[in-house]
Amino acid sequence: MTHPAFDSPDADVVLVSRDLVRFQMHSFTLKTTSGWFRSLFSMPRPSPSSSAAPTGDDRDRQPALSPSTTDPETIHLDEDSSTLELLFRLISGLPIQPLTSFDTVDALLFASEKYDMPGPMSLVRIAVLTPPLADQPLRLYAAASRCGWTEEAKVASQRTLAMNLWQDDNWEMLAKVDVRSALALLKLHRSRREDLRKKLDEHPFVSANPVSFCSRCRRMTDHRGWRELKHRLVAEMDARPLGDTILDVGLTEWPEAKACWEAKCPHVDCAIVQYDKTETMRLIKECIDSLSKTT
Repeated sequence: MTHPAFDSPDADVVLVSRDLVRFQMHSFTLKTTSGWFRSLFSMPRPSPSSSAAPTGDDRDRQPALSPSTTDPETIHLDEDSSTLELLFRLISGLPIQPLTSFDTVDALLFASEKYDMPGPMSLVRIAVLTPPLADQPLRLYAAASRCGWTEEAKVASQRTLAMNLWQDDNWEMLAKVDVRSALALLKLHRSRREDLRKKLDEHPFVSANPVSFCSRCRRMTDHRGWRELKHRLVAEMDARPLGDTILDVGLTEWPEAKACWEAKCPHVDCAIVQYDKTETMRLIKECIDSLSKTT
């Protein structure tokens, strides 16, 4: 069958999809938008008027592989009709439906790369930053990394911070990213956890030193409440490196947080509250805000 959007009677090239849908195209459109077709149509081929193999000067006079107006060139392609329709609509200036699936995007990108069509790739590059595609950061990161879209990859890497890469479905998707880019993303997630751990052990927070003293009575005290909250903070950053759940809920609702804010000096004649909740929460927020956000 012939695709109804590409059935021009004066077309000089017929492209056939994997599922045997015919696209009647103009060679000028293909040559001006595709490096692959431009090269294909410039290749020499035997003269259709002679079955004998050319020799000598005849070889120099062979015509290029240029479609004939009386007998359109038929070329079979590997892609399915859905992918080719999108591709040919983009290079022909025809409208398309909004892209909503990364399966479609990936197929379109692979075809654009294969046929050296920078136009469709540039349009897809814009589309992937709009919903609903932008709401799938791992798929976006994989596509951007493969195509060398640095800024889009950075945007996607920041959006993955709300995800736990170690969950099975995310891990399977990450396995499809090239090794260098996957390692860069894993490094970003890990560095946020480890950098926060380091900052929480430094001034002005309570030292990791097990020997501590009360700020008022100067006698030995136990900062177990802070240690348990700190461990919870680090564990939460491992599961969700964005850190938003720490600031929105964790520091007010977690049992470890409540125990920390209620902790007092163990000496009865002192019994001062050990931690300034408001100031400590502000400092923790500053630490999280200062962490690396992109690959």
